[in-house]
Amino acid sequence: MAAAAAAPPPGGELQAEAFQRLYPDQYLAQFVTRGLRPDGRPLALARPTSIGLGVVSTADASALVKLGSTSVLAGVKAEVMPAPADTPDRGRLTLQVEMAPLCSADARPGRPSEAAAVLTQQLTSLLDAGGVVDGRQLCIDPGRVAWAVYVDVYVLDADGSLHDACLLAVLAALSSLQLHAVTVDDAGRVTKADSDAAAAAASSGQPGGAPAMRRLQLGCQPVSLTCGVYRGQLLIDPTAEEEPLLDATLTATLDEQGGVLGLYKAGGSATSSHERLLQCLEAAKLRGKEVRDLLWQALDAADTAALS
Repeated sequence: MAAAAAAPPPGGELQAEAFQRLYPDQYLAQFVTRGLRPDGRPLALARPTSIGLGVVSTADASALVKLGSTSVLAGVKAEVMPAPADTPDRGRLTLQVEMAPLCSADARPGRPSEAAAVLTQQLTSLLDAGGVVDGRQLCIDPGRVAWAVYVDVYVLDADGSLHDACLLAVLAALSSLQLHAVTVDDAGRVTKADSDAAAAAASSGQPGGAPAMRRLQLGCQPVSLTCGVYRGQLLIDPTAEEEPLLDATLTATLDEQGGVLGLYKAGGSATSSHERLLQCLEAAKLRGKEVRDLLWQALDAADTAALS
C-alpha cells in the first residue's frame, strides 16, 4: 500500500514550494524528523519500481526501468565479429551510458556528461569484475568468430538513484537477450539459423528442429541500492532533490547470495560509520530480493507473450 502523502507546511502549497526552493535543507529536515520524506515515503522505503521488456523493436533486447520518476532505457545489439586475437575463445561486451538532454536541469545538449562517464565506468567494471557475463558464452567458433554485444543505456529522467536504475535496466535487458544459433562454413561465412523454420520443425517433430535462439545465461544478478545519510538518519533510494543535501551517499551492489560486488561513496562530506554501512548492506539484501522478483515476473510475462 502506498504511503500517504506528507502534508506541506502551513500556508498552502504555493508557500510550501517557495519554502522548499529557498530553504531546501530546512524543508527536508522537517519531514525527516517525523520519519517521512517529502514524497510521503518512510525513510527506509524505495520508490515504486517497474520493468518493461522488449520496448524497442529494433534492438535484440531492451528494457525500460522506472524507479519513481527516474526512467532508464537499455537497448542491446548483438553482432558477429572476428574473434579477438588476445581472447580467441571469448566475445566482447561494450556498455555506454548517455544522459538525455532534458533528463535533468544539469544536462546540456552537446556537452559530455560527467555523471554518464562515471556510470559507464562503474557499470562496465561491475559487469567485468563481478562475472555477470562470461565472455566464453559469446564465442561462436574459437579463434574465428564471436559475438560483440553492445549495451546502450539512456537516462530519460534523472530523479535520483541513477546507478540503481541503470544497473537494473542493463540486468533486465541482458537477462532477456537471446542469441541466434549460427554456423560457420570452411570459408568463414557466418549463417544465422532461421528461427521461424526451426520453431516449425521442432513443433512438428521433424529433424533439424534444434532451437534457433539461446538465452544468454548470466553468472549472477547484481542489484544495487543507494542509501543517503542525512542528519544521522538513513534514507533509502534518495531523489534528485534529496541527494545534494545528504551528508553521505552509499551505493551497495550485491549478488543473489548477498555477496558484495561493489560499494561506492558518491558525494557528501561525512564519513559513513560502520553501523550505517551495515544498515545499507542489509537494506540492499532486502531490496535485491524484491527487485529480482520483479525481474522474474517481467521475464515470465515476456516468455508467455512470445508463445501466444
